[in-house]
Amino acid sequence: MKAKGLALLLAFLHLQTTPITAHLRSELFSNFNGSVDDHGICTCSVVLPDTSFPAQKVENLEITVSVLTEKFEKELTKVKEYTKMMQLFEQRLLNLSIKIRVMEETSISYNKLDFELLKLEVSEMQKLVIELKSSFVGSNVIIDQLELEIRNITLLVQELESLDKNNILAIRREIVALKNRLKECEEFRGQNNTDFFIPPGSCGHGGVANISKPFIVQLNWRGAAYKYGAWGRDYTPMEPTKTLYWVAPLSTGDRYLEYYRLYDTMDDLQLYKYAREFRIQYGDGSGMVIYNNFMYFNYYSTRDIAKLDLNTNTVTLRKNLPNAVYNNRFSYAGVNWQDMDFAVDETGLWVIYSTEASTGNIVISKINDTSLEVLNTWQTMQYKPSVTNAFIVCGVLYAIRPMNTRKEEIFYYYDTNTGREGRMSIIMDKMLEKIQSVNYHPLDHKLYVYNDAYLLTYDLSFQQELQ
Repeated sequence: MKAKGLALLLAFLHLQTTPITAHLRSELFSNFNGSVDDHGICTCSVVLPDTSFPAQKVENLEITVSVLTEKFEKELTKVKEYTKMMQLFEQRLLNLSIKIRVMEETSISYNKLDFELLKLEVSEMQKLVIELKSSFVGSNVIIDQLELEIRNITLLVQELESLDKNNILAIRREIVALKNRLKECEEFRGQNNTDFFIPPGSCGHGGVANISKPFIVQLNWRGAAYKYGAWGRDYTPMEPTKTLYWVAPLSTGDRYLEYYRLYDTMDDLQLYKYAREFRIQYGDGSGMVIYNNFMYFNYYSTRDIAKLDLNTNTVTLRKNLPNAVYNNRFSYAGVNWQDMDFAVDETGLWVIYSTEASTGNIVISKINDTSLEVLNTWQTMQYKPSVTNAFIVCGVLYAIRPMNTRKEEIFYYYDTNTGREGRMSIIMDKMLEKIQSVNYHPLDHKLYVYNDAYLLTYDLSFQQELQ
């Protein structure tokens, strides 16, 4: 190569490599051979070392660095979490120490709940310490110290509980044991009183003694928006085996009875099949009932009783109920427009209502189901707007009142056979807050309850008849 070309090559090599010392540069380029031809031109050859770039090694190095960085970040996150947990432990230990010191220094007797809450807190901390020990890599000195302190607090809580100065815990345990024994005796007595057979339609018993838990049949066919209404089973004394069920949700308000459905069996009702649906245009409130293949209800915006033939879906008779209030004058508690509440028992058709003369107290009338004439009337001392609902069994009216959003109480009775009335207490569970209607069936001894759009049944049990 010519001298000028050599100079250019050296300049290029200088630009393409990183700066190196002069001594190292002389070593890199000292290995060459040269000669001069006849024209005085110098020709030389230069042998360069292998300068290929190690790309594979650099890539492997980058991967290794990335993996190590990820591991480091994970471990750093764990350390931060452990630090927070230890700070939390320190605070909780401090709080527990303060609580226990107060308990030691005061003469107040603490009940079982106080000790149980302390035990629960300590137990949770023990679990967290065990979890920390199993997952923490490195020195466990701080965790061991926490574990020791928690163990000491556990022993201290147990000692405090055993040294309860006034023996309140022991007394309370005895009280609980006595209550359980009393409850067993009461249940045994109740079983003895109610464990006997009552023929369908019979009044050979001493009155309602207890009620079962609710059985949820289904949501009414129109849906959850139709919270008001009634349902039940037709009682036909001449056909005791007949199983005709009816469901009558009111319109989305709480007043207007417009549609009802009939089902021949309970299976059909539960499966929403083979229903016969009808429409009427004059029902007021959810106090209706079906008896002997007729529906009885309060005719809209009047004090009239209406009798509807189920075979033709037509009103066959209307009759004024003497002195009865209407248009939501004295309805039940929480349920509007139920001024007249019809009921069926073993003896026939009844209506529960109020008059102005009774100043809102419940009035009971026995009705001739054919002519709608009033056969007899009884005045009670129970104020109707304070009652959730009512039903009649063997001529005895039972009134229900709310206790809370999940329980009602059968709290009052009036016996039309004797004229006696009084207080009682049978707790009745419910699914939702409001009960809109209650209908009794004499053959199966069930209550058919409409509870905020849901259809429920209850089984009644009875006292033995006094001889």
